[in-house]
Amino acid sequence: MFPEQEPLAAPKKKFFFETQSAWAGLFFVAALLLFYAVSFAPPKTFPSQIFISIHRGDTINEVATQFKQINLVRSSFYFKLLAHWFGGSTGVIAGKYYFNEPLSVFGVVYRVLTGAYDIKPQKILIPEGTTVKDIADTIAGVFPDFDRESFLRLAKDKEGYLFPDTYHWLPDVLPAQVIADMQENFHKRITPLAPAISVFGKTEKDVIIMASLIEEEARQTETRKIVSGILWKRLALGMPLQVDAVFPYINGKNTFQLTVEDLKVDHPYNTYTRKGLPPGPISNPGLDAIIAAITPIASPYLYYLSDKDGNMHYARTFAEHVANKERYLR
Repeated sequence: MFPEQEPLAAPKKKFFFETQSAWAGLFFVAALLLFYAVSFAPPKTFPSQIFISIHRGDTINEVATQFKQINLVRSSFYFKLLAHWFGGSTGVIAGKYYFNEPLSVFGVVYRVLTGAYDIKPQKILIPEGTTVKDIADTIAGVFPDFDRESFLRLAKDKEGYLFPDTYHWLPDVLPAQVIADMQENFHKRITPLAPAISVFGKTEKDVIIMASLIEEEARQTETRKIVSGILWKRLALGMPLQVDAVFPYINGKNTFQLTVEDLKVDHPYNTYTRKGLPPGPISNPGLDAIIAAITPIASPYLYYLSDKDGNMHYARTFAEHVANKERYLR
């Protein structure tokens, strides 16, 4: 007979230790994650689109204190620890740094130890027909720290001479630099046209004022030249221009919002109550509108209007113009 075998022991103890190890592992991972979140993760109030200067001679301790005060890091202690650990005796690199999005303390330390300033020009489109105010709003919309009020003050007499184009500016660009860049671009574009302007017999100022009206009144090149011919003809005949495009500049209203009372407002830019050109441009015109101003197309028309779809309708007489208004604007 075979001797009786002992029954196999249940693996309860082994299962117990495996379960405990799993829980210990999970606890350890959770503790690490918590430690990371508390010590190394970006602060919830990490500043966005901020410039920070590190000056020559600044110590790691001084930079750590500065970064903690502005919530760039959660802990100045761990910033100093990592900076000393990875940087050794090298220390931080002086310069102007740009932080656009949250970084862990590792990322922040890496950048100031390697001089990764991250200041890159950004592309900003300034469309044709924008006003000085529009330009300020556009740039401030991209760069929240842009000094909008200073720009408006410095550019108050620059309307019409800030050339609309695509520009590349650094996030810390100053208002004076924006104005200088746009005026330099204007002169670069207008200088080749100087002989044609001279032959046309108008001053540069009058051409730019007319171009700003044309920019707002018509969209297509040929249409702009026809409108140019009509407006110059009205001036020659001593007729008021009666251009609706001036009203956004006066009271913010467009053609379809104007009332009879608006047309009667006594304002230097109201081309219904004042004859001649307005005292200055109403926007910053593009090259196409400027060229249209000095290359008008002759036509038998004295009136025009644009319907809600942007189609242009011309008239020889005021009666025809009134009929067009009833047909296309009512």
